[in-house]
Amino acid sequence: MRKRNCILYSTVACLLSLAAGLPVSAQMTKMPNPQTATEPSASQPVPDSSSQNDAMPEMQMPGTDMNPGMDMKMGEQENSALPSPHAGSGTAWEPASVPAHEWMLMRGGWELMAHGVIFIDYNQQGGPRGEGKAESVNWGMTMEQHKLWAGTILFRQMFSAESLTSPHPGFPELFQTGETYHGEPLVDHQHPHNVFAELSLFYTLPLSQKISWELYGGPSAEPALGPVTYIHRTSASELPLAPLSHHLQDSTHTSFGVVTTGFVIDRIKLEASAFNGHEPDEQRWSIQLAPLDSWSARASIAPGRNWTGQYSIGRLEHPEALEPGDQIRQTASIEHNRPLAKGNWATSLVWGRVHKFATNTNLNGYLLESTLNFLRRDYVFTRMELVDKDELFPQAAVHPAYRIGAYTLGGVRDLLQNRVWQLGLGADVTVYSKPAVLDAAYGNYPVSFQIFLRMRPGLRPAAHRH
Repeated sequence: MRKRNCILYSTVACLLSLAAGLPVSAQMTKMPNPQTATEPSASQPVPDSSSQNDAMPEMQMPGTDMNPGMDMKMGEQENSALPSPHAGSGTAWEPASVPAHEWMLMRGGWELMAHGVIFIDYNQQGGPRGEGKAESVNWGMTMEQHKLWAGTILFRQMFSAESLTSPHPGFPELFQTGETYHGEPLVDHQHPHNVFAELSLFYTLPLSQKISWELYGGPSAEPALGPVTYIHRTSASELPLAPLSHHLQDSTHTSFGVVTTGFVIDRIKLEASAFNGHEPDEQRWSIQLAPLDSWSARASIAPGRNWTGQYSIGRLEHPEALEPGDQIRQTASIEHNRPLAKGNWATSLVWGRVHKFATNTNLNGYLLESTLNFLRRDYVFTRMELVDKDELFPQAAVHPAYRIGAYTLGGVRDLLQNRVWQLGLGADVTVYSKPAVLDAAYGNYPVSFQIFLRMRPGLRPAAHRH
């Protein structure tokens, strides 16, 4: 245990020192959306954001290239109802009005951005199958955008140190399943993310005022299947742990080999992907390329700056290492974001279903999560889900599906908040519903909790002008 904690704390210290050395732009101006701008939606109230930034004086980053023409272009994109490709995950859409916690600068015609989060927490899972662990959930992303011919190209790189900060078998989480450890199915644990969680490019070419063509992909990327993955959803921004329904909804956010193409037509996007459907293996430092043997298709809509929705379907070729057969996955989701005078309120409703051909069974997952930021520094959040689990007892002769409910409530208070950083102290508690037949294994009323520090880039002032 002492050795694990030393690894955890030394790795986190390294992450913090690296993050502290990143350049930060005081301009914090919104990056232009490479998609074609549409008509502005109904105007939103303009809150006073001056008090947000009193703690940090104005700074000009050396070498930052700003000009009036670029400012005008950015201002036009601020009014676009289309979601930004710099938010969300893969090519999935989050509402255009979501707040942006990021650092940004422009240099030599390139628009450079970095964002991410580090949670340092103590995680205590209750009941006979629970355990306690000091750990860190973390990821960081960099993006580089430039004009290319008549369109725009955006490069993304996302990394995670979770293989060090929560080494095998990963994060304790009651009723969680998916992937493997030492050749055995992971149960009651969430696996760490891969070091190379995304290495991709995203090219957008306007064809007319309201039609654009998109091409996306890379050796580690996300196919057009599912909602915005939970680590990028604003509604889940204060929750360290993954949803129990993760592997029914958004687990393909790291796929080793993806090609996606599609069209944005006004406020509707239609896209399709070919990808490697196998889940990542236990070697979190490697990229496991394989044939693009799976497919997916997704239809998304952004009716206004505060709303997005999607339906997607895909066939995954032998996704689980220890389970035979292919899967059909369907998902549908609605995301809503409401900017407030001194905060923000983001909510997501997600459904996912997996049909397993080998057993001819369907597993469903239903999720509602919401995060309310009020009075600038304070957050309350909740996640409620019902999910079918058939992998809780992998050694059993039969594998019936059990309907599990998980209900989380928590809060965060920002101790430090300025244009550069946000450091918050938070906690949450989770209770469960389950069939009585599981009482012997999990206890009658297991209760889990977390206490954590959350650190991320400061909020861009432009985000308050949505």
